[in-house]
Amino acid sequence: MCDEDTEAENERYLREQRMGRRDFGIGAGAAAAALLAGCGPTTAAPAPATASTRRASPPPAPDPAQKPGPKPKLSTSQRSVTIPTPDGSAEAFFAAPKGGRHPAVLVWPDVAGLRSAYEKLAVRLAAEGYAVVVVNQYYRSTKLPIFTTFADWRTEEGKAKIGPMREALTPEAIARDGAAFVAWLDGQSAVDTARKQATTGYCMGGPYTFRTAAVAPERVGAIASFHGAALVGPDPTSPHLLFSKMKAAALICIAQNDDEREPEAKTKLRSAADAAKIEAEIEVYPAQHGWCTTDAPIYDETQAERAWARMLALFERHL
Repeated sequence: MCDEDTEAENERYLREQRMGRRDFGIGAGAAAAALLAGCGPTTAAPAPATASTRRASPPPAPDPAQKPGPKPKLSTSQRSVTIPTPDGSAEAFFAAPKGGRHPAVLVWPDVAGLRSAYEKLAVRLAAEGYAVVVVNQYYRSTKLPIFTTFADWRTEEGKAKIGPMREALTPEAIARDGAAFVAWLDGQSAVDTARKQATTGYCMGGPYTFRTAAVAPERVGAIASFHGAALVGPDPTSPHLLFSKMKAAALICIAQNDDEREPEAKTKLRSAADAAKIEAEIEVYPAQHGWCTTDAPIYDETQAERAWARMLALFERHL
């Protein structure tokens, strides 16, 4: 969850993965024995599969006769922009298809902030037919660049730099930002204001999607949180309690180590979504916190692509 414990868990997971690969090289028999002895990553015993606790797995292969052809990717344009907010001016990166008007998507980056990995994500999503803005959530404290890669944040200097910046990101501040970013998107010629917007968030950006949808319920029709941090808590402003203020369908992709640390979170999310009559896909993925971010050491391409596909399916239905 963007903290020292999560980083330690991920380091341990990577060491165990490397050890497992090394042991596999000894020979098939030795590798099998090593794996049976527990050389792979240890996890808690899985809960019975339900709509709210099932772990993600690849969907069954579709019937080739019914499989649609790949959707053509659109040519895109992109530029750096500055967005006025009640608290100042936020730098951001905007990408959209060339020509036409499209549903808008607001992307909240992870703890390391707006950088090349998220610019590429925006361009990729724009090629799917969306007008996408990725924001510098730390604009109150610093201008871009913040970090070049996720690895820069993992240093002692990087964590010391980010610490004070995060303190400025109160629930109230994020709500003001979310409203300003949604309004800015609606003012862009590439955005189809007759269609709902979406917002996605990674790591610390996960809860920001809830706050955005709650502050702009008439405009935000879908949210997607990927390994979101602190989605459930005791505070009355906890993200899971905001379902009642939203009109957005939700995709909540939970990392396996986050679930092991807070196994009750998914159940509380499900209960809150059901109580608010919000359509929500809530799933624990067999991947570590940070698995969707391409420049993170824990990046898991297979599970990241699965989460990406679920996001596109959500947007297709609700935007």
